Amino acid sequence: MADFTVIGDVSGLREASARLAMGTGPAAVDVERASGFRYSQRAYLIQVFREDAGTYLIDPIGIDDFSSLREAIGGLEWILHAASQDLPSLRELDLVPPSLFDTELAARLLGYEKVGLGAIVEHVTGVSLAKAHSAADWSTRPLPDSWLEYAALDVVYLPEIRRQFLAELEEQGKTDFAAQEFEATRTREPKPARGEPWRRLSGLHQVRGGRNLAIARELWLAREEYAQEKDVSPGRLVPDRSLVAAVLAAPQSKAALAGLKTFQGRASRSQLDRWWQAIERGRVAPEPPRERIPSDAPPPPRAWAERNPEADARLKHARPAVEQRAQELGMPTENLLTPISCAECAGSRADRARRMWHPISPNLVLGPGRLRRPHR
Repeated sequence: MADFTVIGDVSGLREASARLAMGTGPAAVDVERASGFRYSQRAYLIQVFREDAGTYLIDPIGIDDFSSLREAIGGLEWILHAASQDLPSLRELDLVPPSLFDTELAARLLGYEKVGLGAIVEHVTGVSLAKAHSAADWSTRPLPDSWLEYAALDVVYLPEIRRQFLAELEEQGKTDFAAQEFEATRTREPKPARGEPWRRLSGLHQVRGGRNLAIARELWLAREEYAQEKDVSPGRLVPDRSLVAAVLAAPQSKAALAGLKTFQGRASRSQLDRWWQAIERGRVAPEPPRERIPSDAPPPPRAWAERNPEADARLKHARPAVEQRAQELGMPTENLLTPISCAECAGSRADRARRMWHPISPNLVLGPGRLRRPHR
């Protein structure tokens, strides 16, 4: 059972901030959103924990001034798990960490097979966290006590995890590299908006012809406008499959659209006029062009062998011996391709950090500001 204080107004936030300022060590921070329920990605709960200060669950809905919190923890390192998910919501409130320690990213750099918060907490502390509310609608008010308990436990173990991971990073010689990755995550700019986001409509591949694509586009835009207006996830109003079904059925009247059994969703009938008007607009609107690769698109990245042929040759030369040893141990070959075993073929430690083989998933490519699986 975690001890925590719920904060719902500016005066309460000032008091909590004063206590946080008196704490010790970095600040552990987490955010709960209502993804899948709401259109926006705003924060519906902010959890902050600092040793010797306590845990505070901040309801941002009724708070319009976060200056006291910024002053209290604005000069500290912040510990987050999977920070890239939470930083955009925090930035909307002008809450930006001056420095960052990302426990999920650290776990990946250290070669952990499971990097979810629950798995890491259990590994480090032996405590098993219940994840029953991870997909809950955090815009619900009032928030149930069990949800608040769950939210508090998401931050109280982060300082302990950070301490252990710092020691492991130092032991593996990855401290500097981890710091680069954390800073790249902290300062990464948001991705530019997709030029034609309606093309991500699930099932759009079934739609043939420019005119039908125009109808699909207008239906998507009408749903997007209504979802933003109501702050509801678009798929909860009318799912993608229903929009595509309406295009494929090609109804000739509003009544025919209403009679489609495949056109479903909580707003499929209440907003029938909206959907029918979108279909009519699509029948006269300019047809969208076919998708083409932009002429100024960057070329695909060169293969590893082209980028570093000497290191690739050394690795290939060493692989038969590694395969034989893996067969003797009864494990996948890739489990033995650790950064240590590849040290000779990778050059200096700085070079090795940029071409690191993950001990569990060897296709994981690491580099400053990048942690990704390359396209096959």
